[in-house]
Amino acid sequence: MGHVEVSHLTQTLPDGRPLLDDVSFRVAAGVIAGVVGPNGAGKTTLLRLIAGDLTPTAGEVGTSGGVGVLRQFVATPTTTVRELLLSVAPARLRASTRALADAERALGDDEESQLAYAAAIAEHVDAGGYDIEVVWDTCTTIALGLPFDAAAGRPVGTLSGGERKRLVLATLLRGPDEVLLLDEPDNYLDVPGKEWLETELLACGKTVLLVSHDRALLANATSRVVAVEGRDVWVHGDGFGTFAQARAERVARVDARRRQWEDEHRRLRDVANTLRQKAARNDSVASAYKAARSRLARFEQAGPPRRPPKEQNVRMRLRGGRTGKRALTCTGLALTGLTEAFDLEVWFGERVAVLGANGTGKSRFLTLLAGGEVPNTGTVELGARVEPGHFVQTHTRPDLHGRTPAEVVVDGLGLDRDDGMSALARYEIAPAWNQPFETLSGGQQARLQILLLELTGATLLLLDEPTDNLDLASADALQHGLRAFTGTVLAITHDRWFAADFDRYLHFGPDGRVRETPAAVWR
Repeated sequence: MGHVEVSHLTQTLPDGRPLLDDVSFRVAAGVIAGVVGPNGAGKTTLLRLIAGDLTPTAGEVGTSGGVGVLRQFVATPTTTVRELLLSVAPARLRASTRALADAERALGDDEESQLAYAAAIAEHVDAGGYDIEVVWDTCTTIALGLPFDAAAGRPVGTLSGGERKRLVLATLLRGPDEVLLLDEPDNYLDVPGKEWLETELLACGKTVLLVSHDRALLANATSRVVAVEGRDVWVHGDGFGTFAQARAERVARVDARRRQWEDEHRRLRDVANTLRQKAARNDSVASAYKAARSRLARFEQAGPPRRPPKEQNVRMRLRGGRTGKRALTCTGLALTGLTEAFDLEVWFGERVAVLGANGTGKSRFLTLLAGGEVPNTGTVELGARVEPGHFVQTHTRPDLHGRTPAEVVVDGLGLDRDDGMSALARYEIAPAWNQPFETLSGGQQARLQILLLELTGATLLLLDEPTDNLDLASADALQHGLRAFTGTVLAITHDRWFAADFDRYLHFGPDGRVRETPAAVWR
């Protein structure tokens, strides 16, 4: 059984700011631990340090039993299913696969190349290269309904986000690695998919650290909580259900210790100042003054306790504007190969939740409404003064790649620099103002996309899983922002808490039927 041990770990950002400061914790064998904390606090970085992707500034990370990793964003559109599965296989297997391919290309009639090819085959067998395809066959059947031979060459770009996640998760959960690091494993999964994940996690017997903002998943599947906040990491030794109370009690203790330190610091400083004044008039007090000054120096050198973590204050001001009474009309609309024809009429101000299993056409539907090219028949008509704004589920934004948040809102939108930085501060992106978009955390990328919807004046919000990468405070801020938004909202979601705020529910069925339901339908 594998375990994870972190000792005095410090990680500094490229600009010199500390992200993690002297943190230590242990996750024992067989424990499933939820990793929580504000967006940008360092959760993904912590997993990358444990995985060995990053070298810590100081401290050590120890693991046993092999480490399997699920990245926050899975693969590129040009990767095949075989390449995707190989990318999450153990390192020895990846190396033997490359070596076998090289030996096969170099194979000739000479004895040397034939011996090299035979040796490569033997190493590949020892590494489990042929056994793993039996596992992959099970996994592609679970995630895609196809045997491995039929799915191997399929481009990953043809899979939905949920299909990608479920495929990789099934592979890791059934693979040989005994420690799993899962970064947002529930993102893109529908509710049945999340329930499947909960069952699989509880049955796998592995040591798991998973970053998630899904409260149901955390409550149902984890027995520990690893909290990353304020450059610190601490472990709550109980389930997620008692975490909020434990955190509040811890913050109170940390705050009390800090105040006690400050009170004692003032007392020692006052004593030293008083003795300094007396020593100026009386030489016999000089030794007492010297001792008091030494005590103060030692106290200051030891340093104060950590400050309590800063409470988040994300303020989203989604404004929108008045439009025609009919915001959207679909007549006989059918997404080619995905849905039957359906009619839909959405009125100004309505909030419509778009629900259904992965792969049923929901994301394609929003892309079509946003002006993208999606094969279809029928008609789509936007109402007067309706300006769509599209939040992309996979954060695939080539227009933002390589640009910093400051460049996006100041140079790109022409805002005054002070106004632009103020807007970034409201969304708690200001600390990352000069980082390229692709280096931001998933939550920071999501908040920046929402900020752009605010600043560009969209009156029809097309949101594809907007809460997936948001921490709890940010998701709550989005919910409040949408309540105050003047305009119309269509949102794809598998977030049961988020969906409760919507007026109407449009369900995309696995049979191709699109229909309105009186309440949320998750299957």
